[in-house]
Amino acid sequence: MNVRRVRMRAALAAALVTGVGCATLTALPAAAAGEQVKVQYRQSSTGGDQAEPWFKVVNTGSASVTLGQVKIRYYFKAEAGASYTFACSWAVKGCANITGTFGTLANPTATADRYLEIGFTAGAGSLAPGADTGDMQLRFYRSNWQSLVQGDDYSFGPTQTAYGDWTKVTATVGGTLVWGTAPAGNDPDPDPTDPTDPPTGGAALFDDFNYSSHTDPAISAHGWSVRSNSGGPGVPGATWAPENVTFAMEGTNSVMNLETSTAGTPQSTEMTEVLTRAMKFKNGTYAARVRFSDAPKSGGPDGDRLVQTFFTINDLTAPMADDYAEYDFEYLPNGGWGEPSNILYSTSWETYRPDPWEAVNQHSEVRASYAGWHDLVVTIDTSGIVYYVDGQEFGRHSYLPERPMSINFNQWLIDLAGQTSTTPRAYDQKVDYVLHVKDQVLTPAQVAAKVAAYRSAGTAFEDTVPGGQ
Repeated sequence: MNVRRVRMRAALAAALVTGVGCATLTALPAAAAGEQVKVQYRQSSTGGDQAEPWFKVVNTGSASVTLGQVKIRYYFKAEAGASYTFACSWAVKGCANITGTFGTLANPTATADRYLEIGFTAGAGSLAPGADTGDMQLRFYRSNWQSLVQGDDYSFGPTQTAYGDWTKVTATVGGTLVWGTAPAGNDPDPDPTDPTDPPTGGAALFDDFNYSSHTDPAISAHGWSVRSNSGGPGVPGATWAPENVTFAMEGTNSVMNLETSTAGTPQSTEMTEVLTRAMKFKNGTYAARVRFSDAPKSGGPDGDRLVQTFFTINDLTAPMADDYAEYDFEYLPNGGWGEPSNILYSTSWETYRPDPWEAVNQHSEVRASYAGWHDLVVTIDTSGIVYYVDGQEFGRHSYLPERPMSINFNQWLIDLAGQTSTTPRAYDQKVDYVLHVKDQVLTPAQVAAKVAAYRSAGTAFEDTVPGGQ
């Protein structure tokens, strides 16, 4: 991974996002007789920085409705090239029980080419006849926090400042449309099967990181390299220490841990990296569950300019070579590259020149703490790159890979200027699993289902991805 330089600065807010679990997923039945709902809507803001559609779902039928079967779609006209982030500010049912994902309409109209789909987890429970969900105070905004226009959005009601029935949003129960009118030619399709079922077949790499230590022969046999050679990125003179890559059970899963430590000098700095030896991964879906850390585990002084990552990359064959490719998740818990505090980047690289520095890339960013476990997904097809964090779209880019890449995790220090203390301290980055499915674009829910299927079958490792693409 090449050293970064100062990034663009743009004010971004923290998104409250909903995670996607790894429980086994089962098909939901189509709407039964008596299961009917309507949607009430009010807009909370007509401002230009975010849309705030608030909803209530009301059970108008004669039978109880399980909210896990209900989907609401809010239709809007996207700004050119924009990606969006969903957030739940407050909800009677609890924000943790509400999901939000974005989709693209098959038949765009003058007032809609995208939609926000609201769903519910099992924790949302059910609605008795006549009951409603209470307030769902939702919002979405451009992932780079640039302005958006709501006046040309199909579902937007500028005068709807109090809750009322709103037919410009649709609701389905068990895949059957029961409320509202979609933009012409875009009714939600009935889907009697579970939309989270991943496609069958397809070459894949899955690793549950069930190893004894960094010297376990199975690591190499499975195509991984635990880095020990010197060089960048990071602090010149630092060591890449394979012994600091360890494995341990956490609950029922084996977890890989990358420990990076320093006492404020290059000689005391030890960084960690694990990568595939083969560059054989190109289009398809990449996913990993990663635990980021904001503070050192040893109780030492905090503030080091740390980078915690999950990325794909190939080699730069020449300065500004057009066949270079790199797609990153990079979390900086204490800032760096001109940032004063924690920030998460997703970056898609077209190419770069190391000296004098010149870079061609696209990136999305959120300035917030991401300490804890997160589901990271990136999909690559012939139309673009999409990044997801905890089931929500994080960024959408257009630089496509020309050559296959390797899969990498590393944790490293940009420099030693963030914290100059000579007191030893160490940081952990943990990885639960990694998945790549060749040439298939999976949703985050499909990723979760596929991982759950591997684990239910007792499969800790699989690699059917061919050596050349």
